[in-house]
Amino acid sequence: MLLIDLLTPHRTAVGVNVSSKKRLLERLAADLAEGQGEAVQQAIFESLFAREKLGSTGLGRGVAIPHGRTPGLHSAVGAFLRLSEAVDFNAIDGTPVDLIFALAVPEHFSHQHLILLSQLAEMFGDADFCQRLRAIPDSAGLYALLAEWQLTHAAA
Repeated sequence: MLLIDLLTPHRTAVGVNVSSKKRLLERLAADLAEGQGEAVQQAIFESLFAREKLGSTGLGRGVAIPHGRTPGLHSAVGAFLRLSEAVDFNAIDGTPVDLIFALAVPEHFSHQHLILLSQLAEMFGDADFCQRLRAIPDSAGLYALLAEWQLTHAAA
């Protein structure tokens, strides 16, 4: 399973404006639950929020990967946002977050969940790539860059 398989251009956005970590998680839950109804959206929000209570998913250098296993979800889904203004995410280095890849997976996705998180850590561990993500002017370009990275690294 590749990260790009979890994204759609519609769930990839540039210039998103949120006022807090909680509002960001609400926005991500809405994006991740797209077309699946209010109950799924609430379940995704609760799983993201519960995971953050265990410890911040802010990796540092302005990057976060909120994620959670969600009851009732049938397949993994992802969303990528670049914020217009960084928000405090209680990241390990204290840097506010502006690049966010959120992940919601079914409860039984233990192994797949870890593989996806590993791919995200590799992606966001590349400082040059993060700078490229910050420089892309629009959502379509952002989605294309994420797809390019995934396809290049999947072939390696």
